Amino acid sequence: MFKLAHNGKILMDITEASPESEGFILNALKQSAFSQCEIDHDSIKAFFKGDKTEKILAVAIKRDATFEVSVCEDKMQAVGSITVAQGGTAISFESAKKMLIDAGVTRGYKKVYLETLLKKQHLAQPGEKISEPLAIGMLPINGDPATLKLHVCTLKQRLKQPKLLEDGSVDMRDFGKLSSVAAGTVLATKMPATAGQEGFNVLGDTLPAKHGDTFELTAGDGTEISQNDPMQLVATTSGCPSEINNGMRVDDVFVIEEVSVKSGHIEFDGSVVVSKNVEPGMKIISKGDVTVLGSVESAEIHADGYIEIKQAAIGHLDHKTTEHSLTCKLIAKGDIEVAYGQYAYLEGHNITFNKQSNHCDLKAFDKITIGIGDKPNGKLIGGEILDAQQVIAGEIGTPSGAKMNIFLAQNGIAITKQTDECVKNLAQVDEQITTLQQAVEKAQQLRDQEKKKVLMQKISATQKHYRQQAKDIEKQLSDLDHHLHDIVDSAQLIANKTLNSGVEIRIFDRVYKTQRTYPRCVAKLEDNQLKIDFN
Repeated sequence: MFKLAHNGKILMDITEASPESEGFILNALKQSAFSQCEIDHDSIKAFFKGDKTEKILAVAIKRDATFEVSVCEDKMQAVGSITVAQGGTAISFESAKKMLIDAGVTRGYKKVYLETLLKKQHLAQPGEKISEPLAIGMLPINGDPATLKLHVCTLKQRLKQPKLLEDGSVDMRDFGKLSSVAAGTVLATKMPATAGQEGFNVLGDTLPAKHGDTFELTAGDGTEISQNDPMQLVATTSGCPSEINNGMRVDDVFVIEEVSVKSGHIEFDGSVVVSKNVEPGMKIISKGDVTVLGSVESAEIHADGYIEIKQAAIGHLDHKTTEHSLTCKLIAKGDIEVAYGQYAYLEGHNITFNKQSNHCDLKAFDKITIGIGDKPNGKLIGGEILDAQQVIAGEIGTPSGAKMNIFLAQNGIAITKQTDECVKNLAQVDEQITTLQQAVEKAQQLRDQEKKKVLMQKISATQKHYRQQAKDIEKQLSDLDHHLHDIVDSAQLIANKTLNSGVEIRIFDRVYKTQRTYPRCVAKLEDNQLKIDFN
């Protein structure tokens, strides 16, 4: 009844079969050797709608399987797609592998990937399209940054380990003997950055890995870089070790029960530990770290290291001053950590409130965090953020919509001013270079060769000076531009729970005022606009 033509069509002898309906033909095809072929419905329908004079009718077509390879836009994956055969020949392993090679795929291929796809074509329906990854690239693994491995217990670490009492409780005011080291003690070792591992795409291109960031080992007061090992820091004096940026220092430690009118103000070249409170009106000035195990009330603390207040830092508005400043001030070159703050001014590298900041004015070089853990959930209420790169809190502002100002990436404004000054200086240098070029043209007209030679030498030396100056300014402009972009791109405000209305957010020179309460969100610059992202 059916036969295969040379062009792959399945033909039916109408004179022999005398089909009564389309269903008759479809049922006959289903029971024939050509049941997997693609049915030509258009041809069959046309036959029954026409005058039925044909003697031979094309009812189906035999199609071989097709195979294609597509390489993703990022070249990190090659996908093979098979359109399953319809009565025709399946794709063989050899032909598929050849097409994979012809597509330029040279790396990331595994034989099992192709075998899996080829097996699926025998399980799928005729004409169905199936796809599988056949080659997968590998992203580069960037190197690990250099780290500082400490060999001694620092003052800060010791003060996080209160004394354990016999009944199993802890005495939060007794930390036992403070850590101390002798001269010659190895304090820390710099663990070098690693180079990372190169990656590749499926076309065989190598993807270079970024070498881990490194740093110069810093020898603070009372330490030096070991003469035997330039990666180690050793103590040069006895005292209490403290960690600093990229290094360590060794301080004397002054321990006092409380700072009050009885003790007077404290000014010390090392670190200070206060086992109780700092009373109103008192000052602590330290060239090391300051740790207060109790609270600080309307007092000032200045530290070259970090400041840690185990309980609260509380002040009030000073109505005696014209600017109504805050009476509690904590200013550190390092980080500041406080359990709770109210009407206090804090300035440091990073600032952390473990619970809540209430009407505090905060200025951080890097990050302000309200709360603890991976997703800080503390409350940031009132006050002002004078500058920071990042602010992270659970709730920001108040449900009543009281006005609150948050300024981020404000040092970018200073960079903009520096850039303007550099552009002005470059214009002046360019003007000098133009003037010198005119002088060269005039000197070329001199007839006295000796005088001409001397003058050209002077002009050439001056030109060299100004060209170097122009080159230096252009590099400075490039560095400022990159620095500004880094600052602006990383600045963001993160509310892990709620961002209330009445909060004016300023990132660099862009402003956004919240008009309603937002759920968990991030405020950041996108396309030079300050936007709220809820993803």
